[in-house]
Amino acid sequence: MIVVIQRVSEASVKIEGEIKSQIGRGMMILLGIEEADGQEDIEWLSRKIVNLRIFPDENEVMNKSLLDVGGDILLISQFTLHASTKKGNRPSYIKAAKPDLSIPLYEQMITALEQELGKSIGTGEFGADMKVALVNDGPVTIVIDSKNRV
Repeated sequence: MIVVIQRVSEASVKIEGEIKSQIGRGMMILLGIEEADGQEDIEWLSRKIVNLRIFPDENEVMNKSLLDVGGDILLISQFTLHASTKKGNRPSYIKAAKPDLSIPLYEQMITALEQELGKSIGTGEFGADMKVALVNDGPVTIVIDSKNRV
């Protein structure tokens, strides 16, 4: 699994012109799922995300986690994170998991993040044409690949 985490002061996702989810201070997370991903990736990433210390403390040092600041999460599934651009100019998405695998894993990630965070999170809609808006705070953007843990 690959996640792109952006620390935000606000974020939202619209589907067909209607707001599906919106959050204030927290993280907007794009999630890419590949065929080799499973429950272990979900458990490791969900713990890593909620404990990632990217929020400023009283000295403006990134030393606080999402849990420490009571922040929110907006999670958006994005298969294009697994794009291969090595050959030609049209990206290949062969590494991205097909919906029969990725939908259940996306739903499991939602549940895991809610359990780790202790509250509901905002989400997009798998496979929908979504319009995501955010104010990146910092800017702070971090990419984590669950296959590169060391």
